[in-house]
Amino acid sequence: MADLETNPLGLTFTNRFTRDLPADPIVENTRRQVHGACFSRVEPTPTAAPRLIAHSAEVAELLGISPEHVATEAFAAVFNGNLVTADMDPYAMCYGGHQFGNWAGQLGDGRAIALGEVRAADGSFQTLQLKGSGPTPYSRGADGRAVLRSSIREFLCSEAMFHLGVPTTRALSLTLSGDDVMRDMFYDGRSAFEPGAVVCRVAPSFLRFGSFQLFPARDDVDTLRTLVEWTIRTDFAHLGAPDDGPVPNDIITKWFAEICRTTADLMVHWMRVGFVHGVMNTDNLSILGLTIDYGPYGWLEGFDPEWTPNTTDAGRRRYRYGNQPAVAHWNLVQLANAIAPLYAPDDASGLSDEEAEAAFREQVRPLQDAVDSFATRFDTGWNEMMAERLGFSGLRADDNELFGELGRVLQLVETDMTIFHRRLADVDVAGATQATDDALVAAIADAWYVEPTDEQRGEMATWLRRWADRVIADDRASGTAADERIAQMNAINPKYVLRNWMAQLAIDRSEAGDHDGITELLEVLRLPYDEQPDYEDRFFVKRPEWARERAGCSMLSCSS
Repeated sequence: MADLETNPLGLTFTNRFTRDLPADPIVENTRRQVHGACFSRVEPTPTAAPRLIAHSAEVAELLGISPEHVATEAFAAVFNGNLVTADMDPYAMCYGGHQFGNWAGQLGDGRAIALGEVRAADGSFQTLQLKGSGPTPYSRGADGRAVLRSSIREFLCSEAMFHLGVPTTRALSLTLSGDDVMRDMFYDGRSAFEPGAVVCRVAPSFLRFGSFQLFPARDDVDTLRTLVEWTIRTDFAHLGAPDDGPVPNDIITKWFAEICRTTADLMVHWMRVGFVHGVMNTDNLSILGLTIDYGPYGWLEGFDPEWTPNTTDAGRRRYRYGNQPAVAHWNLVQLANAIAPLYAPDDASGLSDEEAEAAFREQVRPLQDAVDSFATRFDTGWNEMMAERLGFSGLRADDNELFGELGRVLQLVETDMTIFHRRLADVDVAGATQATDDALVAAIADAWYVEPTDEQRGEMATWLRRWADRVIADDRASGTAADERIAQMNAINPKYVLRNWMAQLAIDRSEAGDHDGITELLEVLRLPYDEQPDYEDRFFVKRPEWARERAGCSMLSCSS
């Protein structure tokens, strides 16, 4: 592996994470339990033939990487892991977490290696992390690699979510490694070689809830405090923590309360666009309220609150679409439990066990208050979002009933969520009262996967009339013109989302050597709210029947 004195891409590395936080003292890249450290230094493992097949021009611009640099062999070598320069400080993070509701102990970056932190063109700090770049001390029995299919999905979804306005980590590049990787896609004993790939992920921080859970689980409160205080001073400087000395509990509480707020806001965004994460383990929730770790995710096609894209979760459906806010709340409780030891009274001497316990409960009460605020924040945000996507300028007391009834009628017959909400703006509101049922539902009829019965059609028409009456009254009261309302609805209800079957078609082409499908999808997803008539016939359509049960087009496994 080459080691250059200067960075060939013009990046400026700052590496505050490895400079300031405790490191694993063992330098050998062996699988092991790591104690008292936030990370282990480890370099990516070089591969046979790095080749860039896609990149995000917006992320490159954010980082200050010119198009000329992107076109160089050094770009592919750096962001595949074959070229580490002297100013980088590669590492894998140490963390734990709850997986599917059960404590899993140490997890860590098993196939992700951060090259380091850079100062971006806008002055922000961004960490560059390679996913699929080789084994780390946290890989357990795995090889630390990623395959092309999952890497395409992560690359496209990271950028799709950003352009939808959903907080997310970003993706700079997608490279083929030149090596084949053995995977058992369905965990059924049919392992096969697949092309390997590496995604460069970009975020201000990759810290997640699980980063703070591992240390108290090991009674290592000192390292927990070090990480919490560093995180607050580094990523939450606006909270006003002192530059030196302990961070007081009231600042820690403000930090945790902000995490509760941004997580609630993230859930509103997910529910708005119909995104289902699929693996909402505590190690997969970001402390910055970003969507992180794109594994077996998916978008609702037929509206079904019980749907999950994860085959591993098919039985319990813990991470189903409709349960995501509740899981986020549960995960926040686990984070509160993890940082609670920081609130222990400094001096409990002379107190009985009961008195000490009561004093501790009083100290951590603000954490409980912050957790409790999550539901209010989410409920308020969800109601405001629903009002906006239905074209209302504000909320009325009876709107919750209207929202709930919509959820019911969308499930009377399999109805595409994205198409329905986009087509709703085309309904003739002024003529709704006099229109026949058939005429009224015509605008949204292409959202149905099967032909509804007359009764089902009638129930949808009844809801549409109620909605139209509400819209007309709202428009009159607010002075909103019809074209203004339609523009508002189209600005929040996307036309184009990364449906699993679309991603799979791009994967099929890429595995056959044609990577243009990735670039084309990326172009469409950059403007998800625009009409884009050249793409409408292919990308604003319901899931084709052939994709209903095909692997990769509906549910997916964690195998990558």
